[in-house]
Amino acid sequence: MDKYDILINIVDQLMGEAPSGYKRYYPDPKNIENLNQARARVFIHLFLKVKFGINEFLEREEYITDGTNDGGIDAYYIDEDNKTILFVQSKYRRTKDNFENKVIELDEILKMDTDRIVDGEEESEDGISYNGKIKNMLQKIRDIDDIGRYRYQVVILANLKKEKYKMSQIKKLTGGFPTEIFDYERCYNELVFPVVTGCYYNAEEIKIRLSLVNKENSDGRISYTVQSKYGTCKIMVAFVPVLEIAKVVAKYKNSILKYNPRCFLSLKNNTINPKIRSTIKDKKTNEIALYNNGITILSDDTIFNSQVAIKDTAQLIIKNPQIVNGGQTAYTVASIYEDDPDYMEHFEGKEVLVKIITFLGEYKESDKLSLIEEISKATNEQTPVKEVDRRSNDKIQIEYQEKIYRDFGYFYNRKMGEFYDGLNHNFITRDMVVDRAVFMRVASSIQGEIAKARRNSDEILFRTEHFDQIFLNTNIYKKYMYGFFCHQYLTELEKGFANKKNNKYGVNTYGNALRYGKYAVTYVVSKYYLESLELHDYLNNVRMYTDIILGQWLQYEQYIVKKEHNRDYFYQETEEDGPIKYYYNYDGYYKGRTINKDLKQYKFVIQSQ
Repeated sequence: MDKYDILINIVDQLMGEAPSGYKRYYPDPKNIENLNQARARVFIHLFLKVKFGINEFLEREEYITDGTNDGGIDAYYIDEDNKTILFVQSKYRRTKDNFENKVIELDEILKMDTDRIVDGEEESEDGISYNGKIKNMLQKIRDIDDIGRYRYQVVILANLKKEKYKMSQIKKLTGGFPTEIFDYERCYNELVFPVVTGCYYNAEEIKIRLSLVNKENSDGRISYTVQSKYGTCKIMVAFVPVLEIAKVVAKYKNSILKYNPRCFLSLKNNTINPKIRSTIKDKKTNEIALYNNGITILSDDTIFNSQVAIKDTAQLIIKNPQIVNGGQTAYTVASIYEDDPDYMEHFEGKEVLVKIITFLGEYKESDKLSLIEEISKATNEQTPVKEVDRRSNDKIQIEYQEKIYRDFGYFYNRKMGEFYDGLNHNFITRDMVVDRAVFMRVASSIQGEIAKARRNSDEILFRTEHFDQIFLNTNIYKKYMYGFFCHQYLTELEKGFANKKNNKYGVNTYGNALRYGKYAVTYVVSKYYLESLELHDYLNNVRMYTDIILGQWLQYEQYIVKKEHNRDYFYQETEEDGPIKYYYNYDGYYKGRTINKDLKQYKFVIQSQ
């Protein structure tokens, strides 16, 4: 399965959200033409869902204008928050090759009558009336009270030869409006990947209503300015209604937890959650304000207004919010909001302490990310966070994740449960997810630490001193992926022997390579990795060398049992009545002190292929 296949999986699932009466979205699978036409429309649905958070199918369908006499406009969207009206031109491609390589023709862009439509014209230059959906769009634009504050923008969902045409030239073709191009790479990165992670529709701004009841000062908050080595921050502390937090987190999920060590669904399995749930659901009074440590939110800008013409009420506006601490609380209240029909009864009169850290002034992006990382780690030290989770937002891991997806189409799960949505909805298969613990062990073995890769716990391997040595900021991630593919293949082979009673783990065929020695084999195979290897050749190349090395593993094990320095693992004893008894501790050997030396000294034979 490649990125295009994942895109089709997502599109087909969105198609299934259409009400049964919308027959065009339920074509006969044998009618390829109708199927592709339906997918072309749903491709626009995907754009609207991810970029504007429109989860309801019928609401998205209202913005689709594609059809006869559509003025070259396939869809539109009125973005009230950003005061922008978008016109969408989409070219869905029916094969992977066309989707990634075929470009939109300029005359297709010229078909867009954006300039005529925004001038209020209801028919084309040929005197043909625009369709009903275009006219409905026109009416919605006319109904905007402050239309003078809006700007127009064109979005093209298609490939374009950027090196051939300047954006200024494209702008002329679209009626003089700014144009944004979503080519195949942007579609894979900004539409497909976010859906698989459940991390789409970023919360650019949230509005929270505060109660001023029981607050001693007039506006119910405390503010404090702090100078850090990176710049100035302002800290605001306030008690926020639990319901407000629940609504925000239920809506944005992973998008508001980007800098939290854990993902939304990974917060589910926690011993603290039942206690939080009980405090909210089983108590009529506001014990949650007493018991809970609170939630920490990062913000690019925070606006507070206590004069909203509603008694004992204030409004808090937070720009680009990110929850870095208090994830268990956030998850629990959101799950109550989503799952319990009596949530209003449980939330009534209950508030939780919220600390909002706002970045003031100009920050370098690198400094901002460093400060966010430090705040996240510091605020989470008070609760049990595993080292592997604490590393989840390190810059180098984010870079590895991006590069691995870009080059291989695989999903490196730097956070537990990060790709739950993609797996749960069958957008991707489990073998496409790169387990972070396995990846770390593979990387460690490639660096020559074979015993440590098998012996040490995740907690030790992800400690800073080891993590920084393994996760190098170079193109070595490609070699690590080569090793990961080797490990995957070895696991696949091991499963093939599961039901073979006389050859379990393939011991008769490969010795203990599959049972205990996967990281040892990975180390040897990875020595034959070449940087010049084409990405599409990795899997075949890995399997070829793995088969060659496995074919010699029985001889390797015959070699190691004879070595004097391995007597702690392989030895013989003569009993009183004379027979000799042999002891073989392969489990201990493959995580012991001598394997690193043996593998570096042993000469495997690689015949020219």
